[in-house]
Amino acid sequence: MAADLDIVRAVARAPLRTLRLKDVPELTQNTWRVVERLVEKGGLTRLAHGIYAVPPDGHDGRTWKPPLEAAALAIATARFGARNSALMGVSAARHWAAIPRAIGVATVAVPRRGYAPVTLQGNGVVKFVPRRMNDLELVLERTSLGNGLITTPEQTLFDLLARTNREGIRLEVLGAVENLMARVQPEEFARIVSRARAISPSVRNAMKRWEVESD
Repeated sequence: MAADLDIVRAVARAPLRTLRLKDVPELTQNTWRVVERLVEKGGLTRLAHGIYAVPPDGHDGRTWKPPLEAAALAIATARFGARNSALMGVSAARHWAAIPRAIGVATVAVPRRGYAPVTLQGNGVVKFVPRRMNDLELVLERTSLGNGLITTPEQTLFDLLARTNREGIRLEVLGAVENLMARVQPEEFARIVSRARAISPSVRNAMKRWEVESD
């Protein structure tokens, strides 16, 4: 049907190939029915309630699902717009291969507070962390749904050190800190620290550790 193809194209043109149902163009009557039919046929995949993506490279949406981190960034982008959200914390650490195994939670920096976590279709929870985006050091990186912003390894390390006691994944966070400390240049990290509004004791301890190791 022409409407089916038009809707798939509209979603595919959106940032990270993702749109909320409320933002899908009204190209036919009962748009939601067409969207649900496309999910059943594999033309779209449902990331979470009311949020849909077009699988890349002709994949079948009935069997293809994006990694948690890519889905989280796509959902945040659909809500806040392109370049207004970024993977951070444990999700950025996953992207930089500092956490080897998949975990069930993703964290995304967003410009406004007050948004409840979103449960993904299938498994995983996306948490939205209010941050001043201009205060973060970000880079544009490739995800399975397209290019999106992610905190740099230095910024990721700073954020993880600020909250090492994350409930349920403390060991993963501590492991990520060790992996990133072996990779990050102390001078680059010091630049992040110099711009910070607050510095945690863990950050200070990390800088002292570098000083001791360099002697």
